[in-house]
Amino acid sequence: MFLEEAAKVERYIDGLPDMIHGSVKASKPQSMQEAIEFATEMMDKKMLTHAERQAEQKRKLDDTSR
Repeated sequence: MFLEEAAKVERYIDGLPDMIHGSVKASKPQSMQEAIEFATEMMDKKMLTHAERQAEQKRKLDDTSR
C-alpha cells in the first residue's frame, strides 16, 4: 500500500466512533475501500442492535402497562 493511501485510511479510521474505530483498526484494512466496507458493516450492526433494543424496551413498557 502506498504511503499516501495509508495516510488516507488512517485519517478515515480516526474519524470513526471509538467502538468502531478499534474494530476497523484491528482489521488492518489495506485500502480505503476495505476500511469503508468494514466500517459500514460495523455501523449497520450498531444501528440494528440499537433498533432491536428500542423495540424490546417498548415491548416491556407495553407489557407492564396492561
